[in-house]
Amino acid sequence: MSTSLSTQIHLSSRPVGFPTHDNFDTVQVELPALAEGEVRVRNEFVSVDPYMRGRMSSAKSYAAPYAVGEVMNGAAVGCVVESRSSELPEGTLVLHSMGWRDVAQGPATAFQRIERASEDTPLSLYLGLLGMPGITAYIGLTRIAELSEGESVFVSGAAGAVGTAVGQFARLLGASKVYGSAGGPEKCELVTEKYGFDAAMDYKAEPIREQANRVIGDDGLDVYFDNVGGDHLEAALDVLAPFGRVAVCGAIGQYNATERQPGPDNMTNILRQKLKVQGFIQSDYAAEVGDEFRRVAGQWFADGKLVYDETVVEGIDNSVEAFMGLLRGENSGKMVVKI
Repeated sequence: MSTSLSTQIHLSSRPVGFPTHDNFDTVQVELPALAEGEVRVRNEFVSVDPYMRGRMSSAKSYAAPYAVGEVMNGAAVGCVVESRSSELPEGTLVLHSMGWRDVAQGPATAFQRIERASEDTPLSLYLGLLGMPGITAYIGLTRIAELSEGESVFVSGAAGAVGTAVGQFARLLGASKVYGSAGGPEKCELVTEKYGFDAAMDYKAEPIREQANRVIGDDGLDVYFDNVGGDHLEAALDVLAPFGRVAVCGAIGQYNATERQPGPDNMTNILRQKLKVQGFIQSDYAAEVGDEFRRVAGQWFADGKLVYDETVVEGIDNSVEAFMGLLRGENSGKMVVKI
């Protein structure tokens, strides 16, 4: 049954430091009747992602900041429950970017039909391993770092949605060694036992720089996939081999900082080791790489070569708590909100 009432989470003020519930409002909106070419979608899952913290700031960035008083936009998946578009009839499963709401409505062109890898593929995976985090990992390894068979890879935030994808994809692309960092012994065990990393470094136990020099050390590192920034980038710069590459994807370790953060003290290694350091945003490459990623990753998944974890929070009203849990590192794998 279709509904015209949409429960939405809006940004009510810009946070200073770590976000609080006071920065958000829960709003109920009466949706208008569908216009020609529009669809109404009941969301099944919405995504919470680290990049959203950056968009809550008014500072200049690669994406426009969220507007105060407007919904927290981001990825969501659901089912068309009412349609005035022949392209997306009722019952079609779709992906869209209208974010934190239980019911979304708009032109059919704003929604992307989901072609499931198999009938039993969880819909939530199109927000994680087979969605934006997965394609981010694939782009970073294949287009930015240009990983070659036999090379070694270190990924920070290895237990998260992007990190777990990086580790698995790197191995399937022929990496010789895969290292990761994670917060706490449970996550480190998960990374090595379930995801097949050669070693996991617990950044909560001792400085990551000391661990990287001990664990990777003289073996040298070919590719560093950076989700954290700060001390992790500094650690990687210590151990990268000549002509090593850094794919800079995120800096979650600094998103909530209220003071200027010091940079690595070993930047001269970029020159000394002839390193390539490149930041990237997956949306710049998605049109070019999307079909390839869906084909390759879809086949890996169908062949049983990929595993995943999800941290699922129930209820649209708990989206803010899920987001703050993500920033605190409470998730294993992809954090999603189930509607």
